[in-house]
Amino acid sequence: MALPRNLDPELRAAIEQIPFGATDLSLSMETLSGQRAHIHAMMASAPVPDTRVSIENLMVPGPEGAPDIRLRIYRPEAQGDGRPGLYWMHGGGTILGIPEMDDTMMIDFVEQLDVVVVSVEYRLSPEHPYPAPFDDSYAGLVWVAKNAAELGIDPGRLAVGGASAGGGLATAIAMLARDQGGPEVAFQLLVGPMLDDRNITPSSHEFAEAVVWTRENNLFSWSALLGDRAGTDDVPPYAAPARAADLSGMPSAFVDVAELEVFRDEALDYAQRLVQAGVSTELHLYPGAFHGFDQMLPGVAVSKRAHQARVTALKRAFGL
Repeated sequence: MALPRNLDPELRAAIEQIPFGATDLSLSMETLSGQRAHIHAMMASAPVPDTRVSIENLMVPGPEGAPDIRLRIYRPEAQGDGRPGLYWMHGGGTILGIPEMDDTMMIDFVEQLDVVVVSVEYRLSPEHPYPAPFDDSYAGLVWVAKNAAELGIDPGRLAVGGASAGGGLATAIAMLARDQGGPEVAFQLLVGPMLDDRNITPSSHEFAEAVVWTRENNLFSWSALLGDRAGTDDVPPYAAPARAADLSGMPSAFVDVAELEVFRDEALDYAQRLVQAGVSTELHLYPGAFHGFDQMLPGVAVSKRAHQARVTALKRAFGL
């Protein structure tokens, strides 16, 4: 795959050192199980983080009539009450991923901000299409809000966040909480969010061939989640938040996105619509970067800058 002409020079130099094909995530029904197994193998072989952050896995009730869900809880080693809380959803197009993929980021949030982070393992499509990933994510949020005191979380400072598909789920559950008078969500942290099943923006076409996440991968993921409804008028905003007609009353938001990715224009448009609806929103567009750049190459300057911007945004949102 030819790298984009305007790719950040430091990202380009790093990618050129990666074995050929390692950045080409080709997804289909035939490759899906292998990609999932690869992620699990990588996480199983990853070194144990050198941290004083306490990490606990807890099974809690899922949606009515559905299996229990796993929450991965990250807490400061020192006991304390009334800390801010971040409820997190991992990426992977709703077809891949586990909470452990984001251990490094979550641990850093805890270490830098002295907060409690809870990451949910939601069911994956296509085996569990919409609304299963959404329902699991919302059920976890409800449980965390109800059990905030036991977790050491201040329920008035509970944010939601996620990367890629997790970013879409984060804003979707915040929307349902708004609509149904559910848990109070103080803030939404949306990292390269996957928001629009229609795939009609210029960037959704421009990056048919892209580093990591291509248009073809995106179409496959939305089809896995929504089946034949993808791209039609029969898609609710809780499945694809870009379809929401009214964004007023949503929590304050932080949105970031890379220049060279499918999700660029839908994220920019969503952030603009939040502002126009009276929602305080911080937006970052990272020039020369691609989807998931910060997780693939965390040591480069643009990745460090992106992560620190998120930390700073959470600090401000939590009043720290």
